[in-house]
Amino acid sequence: MTDPRKKVTSLKLWQGKVEPQPLSGGITNVNFLVEDAGRRYVVRVGDDIPIHQVMRFNELAASRAAAEAGISPAVVYHEPGVLVIDFIEGKTLGEEDLRRQETLERALPLVIRCHRELPKFLRGPALAFWVFHVIRDYAWTLKEGDSAHASLLPSLLTLAQKLEEAVGDVSMVFGHNDLLPANFIDDGARLWLIDWDYAGFNSPLFDLGGLASNNGLSPAQEDWMLETYFERPVDDGLRRRYQAMKCASLLRETLWSMVSEIHSDIDFDYPAYTAENLARFQAAVKEFQQS
Repeated sequence: MTDPRKKVTSLKLWQGKVEPQPLSGGITNVNFLVEDAGRRYVVRVGDDIPIHQVMRFNELAASRAAAEAGISPAVVYHEPGVLVIDFIEGKTLGEEDLRRQETLERALPLVIRCHRELPKFLRGPALAFWVFHVIRDYAWTLKEGDSAHASLLPSLLTLAQKLEEAVGDVSMVFGHNDLLPANFIDDGARLWLIDWDYAGFNSPLFDLGGLASNNGLSPAQEDWMLETYFERPVDDGLRRRYQAMKCASLLRETLWSMVSEIHSDIDFDYPAYTAENLARFQAAVKEFQQS
């Protein structure tokens, strides 16, 4: 495999000699900060990842559309396995940031813009992201890979089926589908939403559930989020379908980490991430079952 740093250094885009600096925090791709001719760029290095259903043509199309919609920084250059975007000077958010109501009130409009405006700029083939298909596919991958977590799969798949039934019929939007806090950047004037690896058509409830579960939103904040998004009071039916999808988003993140434990070469503590998300999932399911 080509050394990622050498690959970045050799890109024809650069006007002079560059010294790529690794960016920490990526758990799907290898990322670098590059300065060239007075400008700074983020270079994302990664091929297709079929086991995670990540296809780079889809990421590129979503990244371009997000930039056109004013959601994400501009795409500057691409070639197979490499995506170069403008660097945004700002703060990468953490969970505690998004739990602040004032920050949440800045983040939700960005998600709404993604769902409602980004498709107007989307070109070419685009993927769908149905979390329950992803969950079932991850289960097969874990079985085939003799995962240490294989014994948990029958009960998790049974729960997933019940959650899918509870979600019921859905409307369709173009979702980001990976609303971790680190995918939001605050430049001091506005927020940006980055990293479109998992983008695709989906129910809006998945992004809303992910925004809540990934950042530990309070029940009151969840109700505010749903009422603001749907522009109506939250009834019991919507709340239950939303809670089911929130559980599914946590289960998907858990299984994603389990798969990464046996397939990823990135230096990251996937077992700890698995344990954290499994505990969150179990707590969410308990709340859902008591509702």
